[in-house]
Amino acid sequence: MQRTVIQRILGQLLMVFSITMLPPLLVGMYYGETDVYNSFGNAFVATVLTGFLLWLPYHKHHGDLRLRDGFIIVVLFWTVLGAFGALPLLLSEAVHISIIDSLFESISGLTTTGATVLTQLDNLPYSILFYRQQLQWLGGMGIIVLAVAILPMLGVGGMQLYRAETPGPVKDSKLTPRITETAKALWYIYLSLTVLCALTYWFAGMSIFDAVSHSFSTIAIGGFSTHDLNIQYFNSATIEWVAIVFMLASGANFGLHFIVWRNRSMLYYWRDAEFKMYISILAVVSVFAFSVLYMHQSNQAWFALATKSIFQVVSMGTTTGFTSENFYLWPTVLPVLLIMISFIGGCAGSTGGGMKVIRILLLFKQGMREIMRLIHPNAQFAVKLGKKPVENRIMEAVWGFLSAYIAVFIVMLLLLMATGIDQVTAYSAVAATLNNLGPGLGEVAQNYSSINGFSKIVLCLGMLLGRLEIFTLLVIFTPVFWQR
Repeated sequence: MQRTVIQRILGQLLMVFSITMLPPLLVGMYYGETDVYNSFGNAFVATVLTGFLLWLPYHKHHGDLRLRDGFIIVVLFWTVLGAFGALPLLLSEAVHISIIDSLFESISGLTTTGATVLTQLDNLPYSILFYRQQLQWLGGMGIIVLAVAILPMLGVGGMQLYRAETPGPVKDSKLTPRITETAKALWYIYLSLTVLCALTYWFAGMSIFDAVSHSFSTIAIGGFSTHDLNIQYFNSATIEWVAIVFMLASGANFGLHFIVWRNRSMLYYWRDAEFKMYISILAVVSVFAFSVLYMHQSNQAWFALATKSIFQVVSMGTTTGFTSENFYLWPTVLPVLLIMISFIGGCAGSTGGGMKVIRILLLFKQGMREIMRLIHPNAQFAVKLGKKPVENRIMEAVWGFLSAYIAVFIVMLLLLMATGIDQVTAYSAVAATLNNLGPGLGEVAQNYSSINGFSKIVLCLGMLLGRLEIFTLLVIFTPVFWQR
């Protein structure tokens, strides 16, 4: 492990991250907020100074990064930046929250989870509201680069399976030959979607501030809003349909978006097995949700019910976490079903959370293979994506990921219940944070302000585990990782 190189890169990251505290400062100045100098001004100075002091002693050290260094830098990126991202919230006189709550809000933003401890959002300063949305947008960009360019190099992540084994466009075309070029291409797509989303929200009736803020959290699949009522505040079917379209786009593989854009052909979407399953799952659950709502709320117009059903299913299925109404009050099985589809999440290489559609697809195919083996014990069956068989080592990696995911979920669930939290709240809180979803059921249906500090720390760890796809974080806790 090269400590000097790691420290130099961490210092550079902090100095770059400090710049992101200036836009909220400018927003606060524009709206005449005097507290911004204390919160964002001091946070900027503390962050840039810390980064400079870390970078300065080793700024001439330029050794090549090794595999272990990559794991540590990825973990430090989210943990250290999450800690410094909490400073403006902690220093603000308008927020009045504890260190743990500030850390929770910051990590939730950067990991695009969308779980919040803040209440009365409509009364908060514009600078704080903008900062929360910006955190999610920056985290979303980091996720795309992490998932498509970095994690495959480390041998983990959904895109590692996708690029290694599928016959689709991502493998055959290989995006771009260098990580920097890949990151730049993805940045253009991410930025273009954000601008288009903001403009569409504005045309649909949002104010410019709300349109920009919600475009940040929509494209990042974050779910933060500038209002306590979330998307329900606008009471507009048009805005909900705009959100549906852009949530669907952001929950898909950004590498696939790149291939479609470069080849100017939409056919690549329909040739992609993961994308087809992604759309199919959301469509089937939407139809089921509409049917249940129609049976229990038949006095409402069918189009309004369809809009509510599709919006909430897409929001929860892509792990965005926007709400157009109190879904936890929906009848029968729907609230639990919506939480459960977040375990599937978005596609590999997207800003969505969850286990990723590619893994669920492979597990489904593996299950079908086992059924066929029972019927024909002597026959040989292969798990295929498209027309290409998937190697056994890939299936082993998928099963290993599932096992780790379940184990982490159970441990976190027991830890929360041990603090006295009821089963429904504990289950949904762990699911919502581990899947980077945000809203849950029970006490955390609207926000996480009422749960205890220890549980918030556990849930912060869950957000990081979910965002780093479990193994990236777990690997640094193994003794063999630190052996020479």
